Amino acid sequence: MMNKSIQYRWMEPAEIDRLREIDRAEIIRLGFNYKDSQLKGRPVNWDTQGFSREGTGDHSFAGQIDFCRAHIDAGARMIGAFDGNKMVAVGVLRPEIRPRLAQLAYLQVSNGYRRQGIASLMVEQLFQFAAATGADRVYVSATPTGSAVGFYLRQGFAPVKQPLPELYALEPNDIHMVKDLHTYMQSEGS
Repeated sequence: MMNKSIQYRWMEPAEIDRLREIDRAEIIRLGFNYKDSQLKGRPVNWDTQGFSREGTGDHSFAGQIDFCRAHIDAGARMIGAFDGNKMVAVGVLRPEIRPRLAQLAYLQVSNGYRRQGIASLMVEQLFQFAAATGADRVYVSATPTGSAVGFYLRQGFAPVKQPLPELYALEPNDIHMVKDLHTYMQSEGS
């Protein structure tokens, strides 16, 4: 189901505080792990609330803003999806973390706006940006939930056997995945 009222645009670094408009609340009943080259799902009870308005930890708005700001300061671009004046989704892509390897560093879609094609349209724009800057692959550390892993698999990402050490150290429980942009770039050029 595509939400046609949503508008997409590249965002300026000064707009990063708009992350506070995202509602990440989610009921999570399927989790994943990747071990011995096997992606395995399992039942979980990982319900999440919105980001905390207090403090500076990983699950606070301040922590999320600092995380995204560090990527933007390193050359990343940010795209937002808007329902009227309200930001309902955001994506951040760093064009080069290794030669020809971009990183989808951040992707959030607000509760109530998921499964409407918003993230798919945003990552399409981010893939175009990655390809235009010379990347031929995109790396993501996917939250190990059914919704996140399922989304990335549908976008053509596949788990990697050898995660990037610095990203694995930050997120050892995530599913580290890569998308090859060669097929994507060929279909865009046809």
